[in-house]
Amino acid sequence: MKRPFKALLRGLVGLALLGAVVALADPSRVWGQLRQAQPVWLLAGLLAGIASNLVSALRWRALARWLGADASARDACRWYFQAIGLNALLPGAVVGGDVYRAVVLRGTGQDTAASSWSVVLDRLSGLWMLCAIGGLGAAACADVLAPWLRLPRGLFIALMFVGTLLWLALPWCLPALLRSRRFAGGWLAPLREAATRPDFLRQLVWQAGASAAVQLLSAAALAGGGLALGVALPASVWAWAIAPVFLMAALPVSVGGWGTREAAAVAALAPFGVAASAAVGVGVVYGVYGLAQGALGALAFGLPRSAGR
Repeated sequence: MKRPFKALLRGLVGLALLGAVVALADPSRVWGQLRQAQPVWLLAGLLAGIASNLVSALRWRALARWLGADASARDACRWYFQAIGLNALLPGAVVGGDVYRAVVLRGTGQDTAASSWSVVLDRLSGLWMLCAIGGLGAAACADVLAPWLRLPRGLFIALMFVGTLLWLALPWCLPALLRSRRFAGGWLAPLREAATRPDFLRQLVWQAGASAAVQLLSAAALAGGGLALGVALPASVWAWAIAPVFLMAALPVSVGGWGTREAAAVAALAPFGVAASAAVGVGVVYGVYGLAQGALGALAFGLPRSAGR
């Protein structure tokens, strides 16, 4: 199947899913929710989203420099927001923007392997912490989620805590796993070299802290969109909701996550009594945040490079 046709198909699938979700939630109710949005909370959510991506850009820069691919803070932020713009316009969720970041960093004369691995590891660290915070949020919401899943409350909490702890422990096991001779060469060689460096644990701690800040700010952005539509929920609910909502939005089956994000919002917030129309509205608002930041990235295409590049 040719790429243009795949891109068109993904876009149509995303639009069809979004249309189906809106139709099930009642378009008039969804529009009514959006029309009554409170500007103050909308702005607060957007600012939290921008702050989240600024921290993301600086996290990526620190990781790239640690791997041997240098970039200024200004360039890293500019490229990161440009990537958000591409993600909002191209099919394939986050793939297009990630490829762009790797290519543009490599284009400045940096090492190819370091440039590519910096993007891959940056994305994985974000997903790693996203799932961890989502698991802890789910445990905190056990009173609601356990009956919804027909599980005993104690068992549900134990599963969430144990699963989250094991998940958080995975990166700490990398040095031991990669010492095997099977990883001595090939495309995993740069990762093996990085994981066996003396400062690996220090870098991992920094990466974990930055990723936690990114996801908490993203949860604040989602909550800001919810509050703008009158959806007031405890912080633990938003901590849980970011996992399914953001993971579904990252699936390469739509353009900019439209459709999958709204469907996930409906499913994640339904146990807490949030109407489908309001949940769809929350997903749409968060999508608009992405478009707004993508516009900033598009404007940044015209900015000059930093001195010395």
